Amino acid sequence: MSECGYPAVYVVDTHLPGPPLPPRLSQGQRRRASAAQTVLILLVSLALCGMAIEACFIYSLYHQKSDTSQTSSKIIADQVITTPTRSPSLFDPPSKPLAHLTGGDDVQHGNEIMAWSKIADPPLYEMKYENKSLIIQKEGYYYIYSKVSFSHTGLFYHSINRDTQRYPGKSIPLLMSRTLERSSKMQSNSYLGGVFHLTKDDALFVKVSKTANIVKHKSFENVFGAYML
Repeated sequence: MSECGYPAVYVVDTHLPGPPLPPRLSQGQRRRASAAQTVLILLVSLALCGMAIEACFIYSLYHQKSDTSQTSSKIIADQVITTPTRSPSLFDPPSKPLAHLTGGDDVQHGNEIMAWSKIADPPLYEMKYENKSLIIQKEGYYYIYSKVSFSHTGLFYHSINRDTQRYPGKSIPLLMSRTLERSSKMQSNSYLGGVFHLTKDDALFVKVSKTANIVKHKSFENVFGAYML
């Protein structure tokens, strides 16, 4: 304030020039700036489009997995409901024909031809057991075998024989063993095994000198079988 108590008076010079203006860009500089802005806008637009496409892809993939899971669950549920209950199998189905027969309490031998148990649930795959014989259903090479336990004095023979339509009315011995013992109450066993080419409907059977001498203590003491190679 002034000495007299009045506020001070300031004088403004209206002739003074205003604040300096920024320099104007040349035409080339303006073009470059406009081009840079355009490129920047394009890059931002592309980035936004990429994010939008990625979001759509993730959304579609999520729903596709969800639908697949629901379909799989439905299929599994249907299978659980509709699949009949089966007893578990002791073995998986083989890839080729096979058979393995054993003795048993239900066996009734002939005088010379041995019979085999049906109550033992023997594995029979693509082969049949009829009239004390294994019936071949598929032509090929087979390994056939038989083991018998017996008690005897004197001569005992054990053989695997074949009936075939190629030689009707005549059995063909494929394998044979002979044992001669003089001691009394002798107990022994015989094993036969070999590879043969067999045709459909061939019949294989085991023949011994006398089935009354066959030991029947255990089912696995007497076996007969074949499998395709």
